Amino acid sequence: MPARLPRLLLLSAALLAMPLHAMAAGETRVEPNTLVPEGVMRYAPSVFPDRIVASPAQDASTGFGVSWRTAASVEAPIVELVIAGDSPDMGARRRIAARSTSLEGENGAAQFHRAEVDGLQPDTLYAWRVQGGGTWSPWMQTRTAAAADAPLTLLYFGDTQNKNASLSTRVLREAHRQAPDAKLALFAGDLVSGGDGEDDNEWGEWFDAVGPLATMVVNAPAPGNHEYWEEFEDTPQERRVLGGHWPRTFALPANGAPGAEQTSYWFDYQGVRVVVLDGTSALDLGTAEAQAAWLDRTLAANPHPWSIALIHQPMYSPRQDRDNVALREQVLPVLERRRVDLVLQGHDHVYGRRPGEDAKRATPQYLVSVVGAKQYRLSDGARRDMAPTAEDTQLFQVIRLDGDTLHYESRTATGRLYDAFEIRGATPETRTLHEITEGRIAPRDCARDETLKGRADRCWE
Repeated sequence: MPARLPRLLLLSAALLAMPLHAMAAGETRVEPNTLVPEGVMRYAPSVFPDRIVASPAQDASTGFGVSWRTAASVEAPIVELVIAGDSPDMGARRRIAARSTSLEGENGAAQFHRAEVDGLQPDTLYAWRVQGGGTWSPWMQTRTAAAADAPLTLLYFGDTQNKNASLSTRVLREAHRQAPDAKLALFAGDLVSGGDGEDDNEWGEWFDAVGPLATMVVNAPAPGNHEYWEEFEDTPQERRVLGGHWPRTFALPANGAPGAEQTSYWFDYQGVRVVVLDGTSALDLGTAEAQAAWLDRTLAANPHPWSIALIHQPMYSPRQDRDNVALREQVLPVLERRRVDLVLQGHDHVYGRRPGEDAKRATPQYLVSVVGAKQYRLSDGARRDMAPTAEDTQLFQVIRLDGDTLHYESRTATGRLYDAFEIRGATPETRTLHEITEGRIAPRDCARDETLKGRADRCWE
């Protein structure tokens, strides 16, 4: 079968090959991790810009980062930017040059471009587009952060990781439906599965799943262990190496911790300081102590009333047989001492919430959530120490900050309310936690003997 046979014909051939008794019985076949048939270069780069994404600048009220991808022949393109207006005549444009870096993948050689857009006005809607090879993207629109006391809505997503096109898409779209006023999206790592020769297809499907959120809001991801790969695997020299897509895909602030400069960063967004840590580097590459010291300095200098930490691996793991000791020994004491309001995490593919070391205090609140298809079982410890919890459930979170109140909601893939609370108070010392139970659905445990796990739908018990 030719490699570039149209996908419709490939799907038709697959259906014809399926036994009639299987179709009649409604039997479902194992769904692959990506929807790209073998040998088809669905995501080959071209002169047209794609994978366009906006990310926060260190000061999100005066700038943002832009990154995108093209064919390898396109070098040093530009961003055009203008204050958005109502006329199709965009008027005089500011031009910002991009820096380009190449990457070879299963879909061919590509150039990734990034530009830092600065000197902008706060709380202003900007229209912008990026250049390809003799081509342009559509005009996008992104609003800069407003004053620190202005209300803010943001989204928090746990791992997407597996089957993004098939099963993460609906969750990300539902989040946008539930919070159309969101200006910021936080991703808690493992955006893709990675390391299997299909990395570029997985990133292509991640961007398809994210859709318009990639530019309508600014996106701040944390790296997960699946953004790394194993060099010298199964040998004494085995070590974690950051995958090539991560430093090229996002234009993130360059203010990270020593030893984790490419994967940790912080930024200020409208009354909240967000600090993004690299749990994989801390646990596997020995940077926990350096990241903790950097975190402490960054939080000590926070001029805003609120703070959020974003990290992939949880401080308290809700999955059986996981225990991130180095994070609890080095990072957790800083989170507790600095009274971070929310610690947003992923990695364990369940839902769980628990208070900090001093349960009488409102903060920190430690959250673990999951967007994607891969699901795990809760440990007995999580059932004892976390509430609420969930298994076998795709979720997203909406967080609203307004003055002295932080309002948190976790919702299922169909938009149903699963968890909700408010933190109220002008300062960390005066904050109180208020549970919101009205409208919540019942806690969800997996009703099956096995839960979906990974690309082959095998199970973990």
